[in-house]
Amino acid sequence: MSAPTEVFPAAERMDAIYRWQVGIYDATRKFYLLGRDDLIAALEPPPGATVLEVGCGTGRNLVVAARRYPDARFFGFDVSPVMLAEARRAVARAGLADRIRLARADAAGFDPLTCFARDGFDRVFCSYTLSMIPPWQEALDRAMEAVLPGGSLHVVDFGGQAQLPGLFRAGLRAWLAQFHVTPRDGFAERFGEAAAARGFAMRLERPFRDYAVHAVATRPALA
Repeated sequence: MSAPTEVFPAAERMDAIYRWQVGIYDATRKFYLLGRDDLIAALEPPPGATVLEVGCGTGRNLVVAARRYPDARFFGFDVSPVMLAEARRAVARAGLADRIRLARADAAGFDPLTCFARDGFDRVFCSYTLSMIPPWQEALDRAMEAVLPGGSLHVVDFGGQAQLPGLFRAGLRAWLAQFHVTPRDGFAERFGEAAAARGFAMRLERPFRDYAVHAVATRPALA
């Protein structure tokens, strides 16, 4: 699925950031995007479940998750044509094109029906995505609304680093800013409000001494 760049105002900025990094993205990010595999391990989709990644980037997480959960079906989207092309290559190399569907979409305006002809998904996850999306609160709402009854939304991203030395925190944020990445200091409160407004149960952890935040919101099953 494709569309002109102007339909996706964030695409040009994202492509400018990653056009020259896409080939080394996964090799370099593994050192500081902590908790991604813990999030995947916590998904635990039942057989036949559908799993969506918001902002799938290179497709790395989808490939790892699809291998771990062979009885689930996977979906992913990204706003960047450069990253989406790399994701398609990764999925093809892994031989998973029959189980992973990809599309182009903006997280702040994502509609599962338009994008994948689905009402929603049993599991939705965002891995270091919201810190890269300026309208991150809208993206969070869209992700939560895409969760089917009995399903859950899983988010891992940069935390507040409150338990780490101040110089480390300042240096990390200055470095991340070069890539247009901004830790969302109000994430915990906003996530809690969004979950409560929809009647979702939630839990939130701050692993690695608050380097990261891992949050899960679970939608009640239908009676």
